[in-house]
Amino acid sequence: MATSRENKTISQFKSALIGGGARSNLFEVELPNFPSDISWDADSFRFMCKAASMPAQTITSIDIPFRGRTFKVAGDRSVDTWSVTVINDEGFSLRNAFEQWSELIAKLDNNLGATDPSAYMVNAKVFQLGRGSVVSSQDNTGSSNVVLKEYEFIDIFPTEISSIDLSYENVDTIEEFTVTFQVQSFSVLGAGTPNG
Repeated sequence: MATSRENKTISQFKSALIGGGARSNLFEVELPNFPSDISWDADSFRFMCKAASMPAQTITSIDIPFRGRTFKVAGDRSVDTWSVTVINDEGFSLRNAFEQWSELIAKLDNNLGATDPSAYMVNAKVFQLGRGSVVSSQDNTGSSNVVLKEYEFIDIFPTEISSIDLSYENVDTIEEFTVTFQVQSFSVLGAGTPNG
């Protein structure tokens, strides 16, 4: 049993906080292409994707009863759904594209749709960016942000496009909507390189 622990100082904390800490507002989402003939502006999406997340994952627990007790062992690993929040422009270009993607999967009037998964699944990437052009930058020079972490979501497709609430009371706001994707798996890719 420990009787004491070393006192920590603010200077030690400063040394441990590499780069001043990762910032949740420094990110970029890349969805380079859409399925089929859907018109898609990947560059616009990089700007209009207001919020996203790094992948969540779960390892279930299998409970095995033994003589009045429960022994827990690791079960299967699964990837949770992934959501992005998109700023809506007056052309509705991104919302239209997501609605067309949903229509490709299942038409509203007759429920027909693509049956080959490769026809409606695509990959996407999330980049966690640093504040400088290198990790733990000492200055603000350079014209790019270093990539601290990069995830690729594999074989995603949308299962929900949120509503856009309309109201006379909504002033000084820009419309936005959320898209929720199913994810087959993800990969952790290289990090520590400039993102141009």
